[in-house]
Amino acid sequence: MACNLIGSQFRLQRPDHARHHNSAASVNFLFVHRHFPGQFRHLVHLLCRQGHHIVGIGEKESLEAFELPAGATLYAYGARSLPKSQAHRLAHHYDEGVRRGLAVARIATSLKKSGFSPDAIVAHTGWGDALFLKEIFPESKLIGYFEYYYLPESTDLGFDPEYPSAPDDKFTVRAANAINLTSLTACDFGVTPTHWQKSHYPKEFWPKLEVIHEGIDTRTAKPDPAASFALPSGKILTRADQVVTYVSRCLEPYRGFHVFMRALPKLLQGNKDVQIVIAGGDGVRYSPAPKGSGSYKDALLQELGQDLDLDRVHFVGNLSYPDYLRLLQVSSVHAYLTYPFVLSWSMLEAMAAGCVVLGSKTAPVMEVLEDGVNGFLVDFLDIEGIAAKLAALLQDKANLAHIGTAARETILQGYDAETSSLPKLTRLLSRFANQQ
Repeated sequence: MACNLIGSQFRLQRPDHARHHNSAASVNFLFVHRHFPGQFRHLVHLLCRQGHHIVGIGEKESLEAFELPAGATLYAYGARSLPKSQAHRLAHHYDEGVRRGLAVARIATSLKKSGFSPDAIVAHTGWGDALFLKEIFPESKLIGYFEYYYLPESTDLGFDPEYPSAPDDKFTVRAANAINLTSLTACDFGVTPTHWQKSHYPKEFWPKLEVIHEGIDTRTAKPDPAASFALPSGKILTRADQVVTYVSRCLEPYRGFHVFMRALPKLLQGNKDVQIVIAGGDGVRYSPAPKGSGSYKDALLQELGQDLDLDRVHFVGNLSYPDYLRLLQVSSVHAYLTYPFVLSWSMLEAMAAGCVVLGSKTAPVMEVLEDGVNGFLVDFLDIEGIAAKLAALLQDKANLAHIGTAARETILQGYDAETSSLPKLTRLLSRFANQQ
């Protein structure tokens, strides 16, 4: 989907001594992201609208649906052609990162030979794609996007007693930070989306990291009192219905799918009008694969059996973005449960859409959500508490409009792409691009 967010009020200034540009007014940027454009979606559109030249590099098999704007060119490497790792299993993450870095390096080298010279490089550092860019473009400023630094305790590892960590998992996370640390030393500066995520990185690197969230498009993610959502059965839900929503890219324990499902029987028994709508795929993204050949959804449906009224529990799979927004817009209460891990866009978009959010009392959620002010909090593992709180919020639905309003205001003030995130990012880019 194309984004149409920003005017020219945050335009970058061209450095007087810029070289190898397509026009006298443009600046060259190289964006590298395995799932291009990923977190750079809004920024790429803005820079192209301002007349700058964007080159993107990503993994062919993982590119996101994206309408490439005029002024942007995309190159892709094939992940399927990467050799399989023969390294020790604790080194697999780094070994694969090196192979990705080499694939990106080959594209970057060809670009350099063709005369392309970026003023600044913006790269997601998590998978190794950016490992060798400084060696190819030593004079270009490299700005890294640092998403997550693994810690052996007090975060996702061992958080859920149902899925305890293995004895050598602490070794695994230590080894997994090799790409993080190499990238931190190579980059000129870095951004990370939340203060909680920054706090994981070694303190000696904090001066190199600035907290800037990539931003939410609040012109699109917004309340709509007239919204409706069609269920697979054909039933139409509106704001007048009692609707509990749950959204995750994958229905898995990291995003609390198991505890949410176990809270449903009590909620359904106590409320004969509530409709539960669950959006997400059956695979896994962060959690270990479920035991057996099925999915976590299959396992939970089997576990809960007749206690679950499937006439009122609707699995809608992965939705198109417009349908996903319509679902949020008809939601009475939106459940967002997560391990202490990367904060999902879906929670912020739900808040932007004016949802009453019931979030888990975990650190990344608590950075944004304040209990009773712009949402509500509940212990992640408290199944009875989740069911009781969802029921209470549904019962008090008519009196909670101010919570949804406050939720949207939180996003407008601190996470809005146009007024908050992009001005900060463009100031940062201008500072570094102008140092050429």
